[in-house]
Amino acid sequence: MSTEQLPLDPAAITALTAETTRGGVVLFPAEGVYGLAADPNDPDAVRALATLKGRDPRKPSAVLHWTLDAALAAVDGAGEDVLHAMRCLLPGPVGVLVPNPARRYALALGDDPTTLGLRVPLLAAAVDAPAVVQTSANRAGGPDPAQIEDVPDDIRDACALVLDRGRRSGRPSTIVDLRGLATGDGWSVVREGAVPRAEIGRLLDGTGAPR
Repeated sequence: MSTEQLPLDPAAITALTAETTRGGVVLFPAEGVYGLAADPNDPDAVRALATLKGRDPRKPSAVLHWTLDAALAAVDGAGEDVLHAMRCLLPGPVGVLVPNPARRYALALGDDPTTLGLRVPLLAAAVDAPAVVQTSANRAGGPDPAQIEDVPDDIRDACALVLDRGRRSGRPSTIVDLRGLATGDGWSVVREGAVPRAEIGRLLDGTGAPR
């Protein structure tokens, strides 16, 4: 598992989430690439995020929690196997797809509120801060930006706050579908990224079967 930490201290995360709770969009160094953050419970902010990227608002986005405990609480009711797998994979450069029986964060989930995409970054210090909806800071379908200079000018200029921390690795997160663990159908790697498929298998050994 990658040990690359997000280069954000508690003060920076507090500033980031202060802007998102006011309805702003923030440009920040996410795992591997630069991302955009907004309040997942604010319909205007979620709409603005999609418009800024030229993205279909029906396409789901991930919700980023700053601690594993907060992410686990968000999927209460998804089943112990799902929660165990989340503990095995997070925090780090992995996004997980999990059941969403409580229909939380429906504004960020597009046409499928039954599925929740979650991320928990690896931080130097834990921070108790509001969750954000996160997506790459690019035009829909465009290359993921590894540095601020790669972000389209109009996207960067529209952000309420820009947190520049230099070049990122450029490797996107690995996405793992854990929904099958709730029904006995196992798990699957949807996108292989910063964490190799073999490493995901090692981390989830004994937790369902790969598909």
